[in-house]
Amino acid sequence: MAIPRQLPNAITIARIPLAVVFFILLLLGGTYGLPDPALRWTAAILFIVGISTDWVDGYLARKYEIVSDFGKLWDPIADKMLTGAGFIGLAILGEVDWWIVAVILIREWGITVHRLMVASEHVVAAAWMGKIKTAFQGVALGWALLPLHVVIGLGPWTLVTFLLMIVVLVLTVASGIDYIVAQVRGVRQKS
Repeated sequence: MAIPRQLPNAITIARIPLAVVFFILLLLGGTYGLPDPALRWTAAILFIVGISTDWVDGYLARKYEIVSDFGKLWDPIADKMLTGAGFIGLAILGEVDWWIVAVILIREWGITVHRLMVASEHVVAAAWMGKIKTAFQGVALGWALLPLHVVIGLGPWTLVTFLLMIVVLVLTVASGIDYIVAQVRGVRQKS
């Protein structure tokens, strides 16, 4: 069965407006002010579906051998928009510490800016460590976004959320260092 050549890229691009809708629903369904559990559940499910498409578009592109430079560049950007919306939304709602979000976002957008700067020379695809980081960010954010504190209690939910965010922080910084080291090696090899 053949699939349209642009399907993986279309799935990637669909994550960008999805990130905006998710962010709005998250804030509207937030735990402060007038919380709306239905909106919070909807936001969480949208995030989980959206971050899951990261696997789908990559799988389709590899399976049908339609990996493109566009996908290599925009897939990580779409991921960062979706996860960034999650981190910022949770920080606004006071559910994740701003310092954790700041460190994660500085790394995420620093790497993205570098990718965009070198895109005319070559496209930097996500490395294995970056893929693991993104997968773990998706799991941790999925946990934090689901209003499971109603079921397990606020204390256990807050503790697990904090621990997951610390692991995400470590993986994010480590994958950022890995990216920088790989780029420096690549520049040296070209010289």
